[in-house]
Amino acid sequence: MTVIPANPSMGTLQEQGHDAGHDYAKGSPHIRHHSVRERVIAGVHAVVGDVIERNGACHVLELGAGHGTFTDHVVAAGADVEVTEMSMPSAMVLRSRFRNNPKVTVTFDRDGQADRNGGPLGAAVCISVLHHIPDYLETVKWLVERIQPGGGFFSIQDPLWYPRRSRTSMSLDRNAYLLWRLGQGEFRRGLATRMRRLRGVYDETNEADMVEYHVVRNGLDEQALCALLEPAFEKVELQRYWSTQSGLLQAVGDRFGPPNTFGILAQNRR
Repeated sequence: MTVIPANPSMGTLQEQGHDAGHDYAKGSPHIRHHSVRERVIAGVHAVVGDVIERNGACHVLELGAGHGTFTDHVVAAGADVEVTEMSMPSAMVLRSRFRNNPKVTVTFDRDGQADRNGGPLGAAVCISVLHHIPDYLETVKWLVERIQPGGGFFSIQDPLWYPRRSRTSMSLDRNAYLLWRLGQGEFRRGLATRMRRLRGVYDETNEADMVEYHVVRNGLDEQALCALLEPAFEKVELQRYWSTQSGLLQAVGDRFGPPNTFGILAQNRR
């Protein structure tokens, strides 16, 4: 693997890739597809509901909320929520959207330090965000230290660690992505990105390479995340499932596709 050195921070790259007009739903299976979206919503209600049942209330930190697609569900589950964003345009959208909702606080997290700043948490929620973070294990470690006894942790929509996946799984995943790009009229862009990844060359000035940081380190190690969480929580559940951008291929993959994505629900902080 070769990384072309550069100076932009991850926050700058996030803003380049997620400006004011960015469509978070376009390439996001967890927003576009009912089966994946329902997984997210069910997990949100499970983690918040369990904390409220144990502790009577739940203060949630939602990292990297985008435009707040699932923040409404966190609030509907009964939580007060602090949402964070590294992209200023996205943070401004969040502030506008929730300006009249006292249960939602928006934090612009330029330096990506929101995980370690602030008071105790009832739960931490990371929806399609850990794969954007270079040292995701350190981030989760900081979050766990802030979670109160009886609290919970929920992450979802991150790619399984590539070295443990079968060749069939990797091939179907990549080909499904290229077919979706073709349908979007962006096949050349998708192919160019894919060729860079095959050559193991990543450009730190290109948000297509760096914002989707999991391609640099071969996905996320779901087993390492579970090992980090298990000593701290009474129950840790790992869910593996198929996820892709194309609606048709998602429907087929729901029944026949090999898992390529995962979520983790951890409950009852010791």
